[in-house]
Amino acid sequence: MEAGIVGLPNVGKSTLFNALTSSKAAQSANYPFCTIEPNEGVVSVPDDRLRRISQYIVPKKLVPAALKLVDIAGIVKGASEGQGLGNKFLTHIREVDAILQVVRCFEDPDVIHVTGKVNPVSDIETIEIELMLADIQTLENSLSKADRTAKSGDKEAKQRAEVIRRCLAQLSADQPLRKMELDEAERKLVSSFGLMTAKPILYVANIDENDLDGNGSLVGQVREFAGKIGASVVPVCAKLEAEIAELEEADRADMLAGAGLSEPSLALLARETYRVLGYHSYFTAGEMEVRAWTIPIGSTAPQAAGVIHTDFEKGFIRAEVYTIDDLETHKTEKEIRQAGKLRVEGKSYVMQDGDICHFLFSS
Repeated sequence: MEAGIVGLPNVGKSTLFNALTSSKAAQSANYPFCTIEPNEGVVSVPDDRLRRISQYIVPKKLVPAALKLVDIAGIVKGASEGQGLGNKFLTHIREVDAILQVVRCFEDPDVIHVTGKVNPVSDIETIEIELMLADIQTLENSLSKADRTAKSGDKEAKQRAEVIRRCLAQLSADQPLRKMELDEAERKLVSSFGLMTAKPILYVANIDENDLDGNGSLVGQVREFAGKIGASVVPVCAKLEAEIAELEEADRADMLAGAGLSEPSLALLARETYRVLGYHSYFTAGEMEVRAWTIPIGSTAPQAAGVIHTDFEKGFIRAEVYTIDDLETHKTEKEIRQAGKLRVEGKSYVMQDGDICHFLFSS
């Protein structure tokens, strides 16, 4: 499960990445293409439900969900044709599961903008066009191969060619592939090509320290654009978040309070990225640990058990399930069971976000 952080040069991508991963490494220099290989990091997904559970089932440790982030070097106009080492960077985007596009929504004469003017919607469109052009190249190359194979009577190749032509028509109309309606088989085919505009996208508005609520006009432009395509926007002041991340844990609360924040904006960003990737969490709770387990939305109980160990899925018998509300009402699992709130679910049960589970299986 990976999300790639993309954007034009000097929009604050690396600053955001370092803050998210609590990196204390030196910030990138103020010029394009300073990152040639992508940086990778793992970030926890803040979830207050872990704390709530641990008030009643006290563990030795809390284990949150996590996601992998890839900081991809700045993309510029012409990247699909190799500008700014573009082809190299675009390859990295093909390998991630979702895109976080950092959009500059602040003015600062000391930070160069590659076009000379801060225009967030133009920045978004520049990158979208480059990704669409790169996808067109990929599809055209694949279409030639599919057509050659289809001539031999290969039915699967013929179907592949038809899907590719539909995708090319979509892109030729200046529409990203994530807006296409595809059935499951078509979706798997499109996914196998690593097409970038088919990936879910989240816009990260990098805001000024004087606009921490994200109510400025530049952020408003991003929200309006995102609303038209059904995407989400998370305002983040990367500069402030980087400063908070550098502090010791005890000092962070004071700085947050001084900025009028109840938690780092990065916590919201991590949770929203998790959602955009199509995942949610269930929990296991015991004396050793209270842990959040990552599963795709729509997973069944056996599939969820398989995340812990493949043997759990193979030998699945049933799941015992309750909610955090049940725990907060009845205080202990014993009382939950006695109150008749402990549900027994079988193989067809679809896991709900926040379920607390015990799995029974045969070895």
